[in-house]
Amino acid sequence: MAYDDLRSLLRALDREGDLKRIKAEVDPYLEVGEIVDRVQKAGGPALLFENVKGSSMPLAMNVYGTDRRLLKALGLKSYGEISEKIGGLLKPELPQGFVGVREAFGKLGAMTHVPPKKVKSDSAPVQEVVLTGDDVDLEQLPALFTWPEDGGSFFNLGLTHTKDPDTGVRNLGLYRLQRHDKRTIGMHWQIHKDSRNHYQVAARRGEKLPVAIAFGCPPAVTYASTAPLPGDMDEYMLAGFIQGKRVEMVDCKTVPLQVPAHAEVVIEGWLEPGEMLPEGPFGDHTGFYTPQEPFPALKIDCVTMRKRPLLQSIVVGRPPTEDGPLGRATERFFLPLLKVIVPDIVDYHLPESGGFHNCAIVSIDKKYPKHAQKVMHAIWGAHMMSLTKLIIIVDKDCDVHNLHEVSWRALGNTDYARDLTVVEGPVDHLDHASYQQFWGGKAGIDATKKLPEEGYTRDGGWPNMVESDPETAAKVDRRWKEYGLS
Repeated sequence: MAYDDLRSLLRALDREGDLKRIKAEVDPYLEVGEIVDRVQKAGGPALLFENVKGSSMPLAMNVYGTDRRLLKALGLKSYGEISEKIGGLLKPELPQGFVGVREAFGKLGAMTHVPPKKVKSDSAPVQEVVLTGDDVDLEQLPALFTWPEDGGSFFNLGLTHTKDPDTGVRNLGLYRLQRHDKRTIGMHWQIHKDSRNHYQVAARRGEKLPVAIAFGCPPAVTYASTAPLPGDMDEYMLAGFIQGKRVEMVDCKTVPLQVPAHAEVVIEGWLEPGEMLPEGPFGDHTGFYTPQEPFPALKIDCVTMRKRPLLQSIVVGRPPTEDGPLGRATERFFLPLLKVIVPDIVDYHLPESGGFHNCAIVSIDKKYPKHAQKVMHAIWGAHMMSLTKLIIIVDKDCDVHNLHEVSWRALGNTDYARDLTVVEGPVDHLDHASYQQFWGGKAGIDATKKLPEEGYTRDGGWPNMVESDPETAAKVDRRWKEYGLS
């Protein structure tokens, strides 16, 4: 089972020696970021800074910085567990016999644990302390000034809750949050994000938009906030599905929204239409600074928290960072769903070095001419996969996770006059390489074996790959110890 809250996970990591408590005073201006970046890139432990300059609140960092810790937090042995569960729910076959009926009812039974459930305020640890009016002071929360050219101090792991003013559909998203002053937060809502759409709908209606931001949430909720779900799907359904039980929610004090009852801190406020402030620059997960731009400014009316709260944040920058395990989880979790949209896909890989959205390596069981190009365009039409800048298509016998194998295919199997597809389309808001914002050039590389029907007319057809003789390989396996090589 996944952990119910952040602090229970930290206690477990502490018992296992995978949490380092830092008692020395640390400065959230540059120093914390430098420490965390070094520890994370070395594959080190989760960190709990117990003495953060300017704040009485401990700061948890690098909590999900390894696959092991993220899997532990979500109650999983491997990311494939969720892939298999999702794949099972998507299977269209009718149940066969008693065993099939039992399996079908098992799926339905599991789904009863998915929807979130409401609890009363007196049962919600996050509302043990309630601050309003002049008592609200965001400078008491340890925001990070991580990189030298950042435009200010940021909260990097606040889970933002909004609702579509037209439909009432909830959205949970993860966006960076710049602390402008004691009661104002900058909302970095990129053009393709659902919360930005909610804000625009409210502005057209001349209405304020209620917003709640939760920190230190249960691990499954934190992960779900990063998942690229369609706008009409509730992230809390995914969180409940992952953790195998319903997420407990509580009504906010001053806005008509619900937040996790077992979060550490929640800030509540309203966005006035058209109220913007300069936000950024910010050293982002691309490894480059994103520029200063105007973004909505949220006025905070209320802060609720536990009696002895802690805050959780992450450091982003040049990969690898804590984004890595979260991105790998999404890659594996969403493989079955991507296969529904593009059934040609055998497997895919989103390299962390590409920020997960810059490159997709896809294997297919090639069946006809230009099959690879068909898959490229299907991926560019698949929800947030539309932002992918480079797609490399390989045959099904290529391990998409082995970048050496992939590069060998891509560099050796390609005639760039015919196998390179270049298009224009939407790109990520944070992309710095496109010549204009929000859209730019993309490429697809067909690194599959070419067919005669595709114009491959060389004598003898496509050559065979060099591989060992099976009988000799088996013989060497049997005699390996005799050679004295191991």
